[in-house]
Amino acid sequence: MLAAETFEVAQLARGRISSHRARATIASQLYNAKEPLSLFELQEWLGHSSPESTRHYTKISPTKLAKSYQDAGYFARSIRAVEVLIDQDVVRRGSPPDEPWKLYDLGHGYCSYDFFDQCPHRMACARCDFYVPKQSSKAQSIEAKANLLRLTQEIPLNEDELRAVEDGIAGHERLVAKFTSCPTPDSL
Repeated sequence: MLAAETFEVAQLARGRISSHRARATIASQLYNAKEPLSLFELQEWLGHSSPESTRHYTKISPTKLAKSYQDAGYFARSIRAVEVLIDQDVVRRGSPPDEPWKLYDLGHGYCSYDFFDQCPHRMACARCDFYVPKQSSKAQSIEAKANLLRLTQEIPLNEDELRAVEDGIAGHERLVAKFTSCPTPDSL
C-alpha cells in the first residue's frame, strides 16, 4: 500500500510518470550538469527540430540558477570588502564599552562603530565620533599590536556610495591613461 501511495504523490508532484517524463528528467540533468550540454546540443541529442521543444524538456536547477546569478557579478558590483581589525586583547579583557574592539580600515583612518555596515553617516566618517584618524598615535598603537586579527567584511553600498566608488575608479583610470601617453625621461 505504501508503494502505491508514493507513486500517487510522485505522479501529482511532477505530472504523470512515463517514458516522456524520464526523458525530460535526463535532459534536465544534462542541462544542469557540471559541464552542461547547451540547448542546441540537447536539441540534437533529443532529436527535436525546434529549440522550443527542447526548452520544454529542460528545467534549470536552483543550484545552477544561483551560480548563474553569482557569475553575472550583479551582487558583487554593489558590495565592497572592507578590512576589519579585531583587537583580541580588548575582547579577552572584556574592556569597557567605550574601548573599541572592532575597527573598519577606511584607508585614511578607522571606524570603531560596531555596526559600520548599517551606519547612516558612511562616506562622512571624519565628522563622526567613532572615527579614528590613522595619523594619530592611537591608530599607530592599534596597528602595532601583535595580537591583531585581520578580517574582511562585505559591506552593501547604497546608490550614492556606489556612484562615488564608480566615479573614483573612472577618475583613476583617466589618470592612468594620461600617464601611459607621457614620455619617460631618457636619462636621469
